[in-house]
Amino acid sequence: MRTPLAEFIDRAQRLFVLTGAGCSTDSGIPDYRDADGQWKRSPPVTYQAFMGELATRQRYWARSLLGWPRFGWAQPNGTHAALAALEARGQVELLLTQNVDRLHQRAGSEAVIDLHGRLDQVRCMGCEARTPREAFQHRLLALNPGWEHLEAGQAPDGDADLEMDFSAFQVPACRACGGVLKPDVVFFGESVPRERVATVHDHLQRADAVLVVGSSLMVYSGFRFVQAAAQAGADRCAQPWPYPRRRAAEPESRPILRRGAGLPAAGNRRRLSRYETLIHWHGCLRRRTGVQWRPVPFPLPEFPP
Repeated sequence: MRTPLAEFIDRAQRLFVLTGAGCSTDSGIPDYRDADGQWKRSPPVTYQAFMGELATRQRYWARSLLGWPRFGWAQPNGTHAALAALEARGQVELLLTQNVDRLHQRAGSEAVIDLHGRLDQVRCMGCEARTPREAFQHRLLALNPGWEHLEAGQAPDGDADLEMDFSAFQVPACRACGGVLKPDVVFFGESVPRERVATVHDHLQRADAVLVVGSSLMVYSGFRFVQAAAQAGADRCAQPWPYPRRRAAEPESRPILRRGAGLPAAGNRRRLSRYETLIHWHGCLRRRTGVQWRPVPFPLPEFPP
């Protein structure tokens, strides 16, 4: 029996796929939020704190020294493989991931944009030089012998659950210019580069459907693309399921995802016959019922080449 998710995907010819942390939990990488989109732990470090405080950088890199090896060992799981197979079938316009683990690429996906950057690189905030994270790990270990033997629990995105006095931890500077070194990822409070956002919107214009996998859409940097897709078809839209639509004046805490007539296509700007938006999150379709989400279990299908 065909599931609604499989039928939705079969109808699409140019999927815009947006993925989040839920894709990588089966690879052993923890996520930040629970099934209701609420924080499971303290929010991650902000850009302003990292750049403005040596103590914040000491804490970040000390915890990263312990968390990086486990993060780097993570392997793609079935979700990554299914999406790579979907691309191999020619149905993916773009896979936009909010993750920084590069597991989609390791699974074989090629049409990928890392919205929030990549953790396997370190960026100098002075001269913009990039260094492999593994090479930087050797510098951290050389300057801080013995720290690798500390015990700490695993946390999201290469972090580790460790709280202690970090004032003795030595943080290396850029070898080229002496600048501050930061993981090549977009921190909270930091903006995604405009060129990257523009490129994503170009792909979104060419897509005929949006599939969101493993994301609560609580972070605006990813949600805005789903919002743009829904707004593009809002002139003639219909609910894909028989639930009443909220009035525009009512406050929103989650996006209303709609199926309607149209995302403007590239080139001749013709209207697509149908524009669809669907969420598949932690193995569930999540659909709108008032202001709450109700999970409807469907496994992510396997997509043979």
